Amino acid sequence: MKNSLQIARSVKPKSIEKIAQKIGIKKEELELYGKFKAKVSLKVLERLKKKKDGKLVLVTAMTPTPHGEGKTTTTIGLGQGLSKIGKNAIVCLRQPSMGPIFGVKGGATGGGYSQVIPMEEINLHFTGDIHAVTSANNLLAAMVDNFAFYHKEKFGSHPKITWKRAEDMNDRSLRSVQICTVGNLCIQRDDSFQITAASEAMAILCLSETIFDLKERLGKIIVGFDVNSKPVFARDLKTHGAMAAILHKAFLPNLVQSMEGVPAFIHGGPFANIAHGCSSLVATKTALKLADYVVTEAGFGSDLGAEKFFDIKCTAGKLKPSAVVLVATIRALKRHGGAANESTPNLKAVEKGLENLWHHCEIVKNFGVPFVIALNHFDSDTKKEIELLKQKCKEKNFDFAISGAFAKGGKGSIALAKKWRVSQCAFPKHSFH
Repeated sequence: MKNSLQIARSVKPKSIEKIAQKIGIKKEELELYGKFKAKVSLKVLERLKKKKDGKLVLVTAMTPTPHGEGKTTTTIGLGQGLSKIGKNAIVCLRQPSMGPIFGVKGGATGGGYSQVIPMEEINLHFTGDIHAVTSANNLLAAMVDNFAFYHKEKFGSHPKITWKRAEDMNDRSLRSVQICTVGNLCIQRDDSFQITAASEAMAILCLSETIFDLKERLGKIIVGFDVNSKPVFARDLKTHGAMAAILHKAFLPNLVQSMEGVPAFIHGGPFANIAHGCSSLVATKTALKLADYVVTEAGFGSDLGAEKFFDIKCTAGKLKPSAVVLVATIRALKRHGGAANESTPNLKAVEKGLENLWHHCEIVKNFGVPFVIALNHFDSDTKKEIELLKQKCKEKNFDFAISGAFAKGGKGSIALAKKWRVSQCAFPKHSFH
């Protein structure tokens, strides 16, 4: 089989204007970034504010392993599967950070025949959003040091500054640095850099609903503490307006497409272990006005990503998800079951590893939202291992489907898309609000 890059390059994408037209976005509501990428105006949300929202489906997973369990691939595949059975679907994803791309993890645009394209551009600079967040973050850092120097009466000679600088790359040498070692126009102190996706500025961008909301939230950032141990806010430095100006284009959702022409919003990229690990509220809300089904994901396993999705994003945006897809893999079950070699058949390890999967099922059940266990299928999975998982899910009365999103794209996701808890509208009331 071809690798993911070769597969992506073999597809001839449609123009982004045709993709936008497909879901009812007007030409004048697009800002083109070449032929296959565009920013979407906030006027779409305003125009459709009275329209009923579509159904929101969250894709999460059991505890991930170093290989990754395929949430993004499953998310894109499910969007394509829903489209295959005649549903109007949109996928909502986070923008990848360049640090992990050049590290062990690699990119985050799906894989095989369930990818968003143009994958190289999305994985690298895309529309410049992460660079804008970096600039806004570091503008504030520069202003804080400048303010501390000229207002020693407020900060003192040894300022307690908590705001960190940022860049979109993993660079361990910058995790602990000294600044202002030369010259007399600043205060020498210890500082550190964080990756941009871990910054508070990125989290704020993704939780804001209007540009005015964005500006207000930026103003509430605590940058340090004064000589009386009282918090100093970004608004005290009058920096939030300039930060919002830098971010005004980055605030607009990005529209691309899957390999099968399913529209995809890729916007925002907060890390789940630091922030809330979900794509932006404005992209999700725009998608919900344009589609019958919006499929999105949250970082890491359900005990981190899904909980933050429900507790933070859904609470802040008053979202009401209709269903959850819980991704599992045979190799993850074997790893959690203590297998030394995940590629070797091992029924005992699979059964023991189910304890991890059941724990994640209980987490999702606690939010009162119906869920489907989706087995992300790999060639190394044996029939006996798959049958064991299927039987155990049946005994627990858990919905189960095999996802062939990687190898077969939307066609391989039809079984998952047809599960009644995902593809129909008979959902119970939600208890998590």
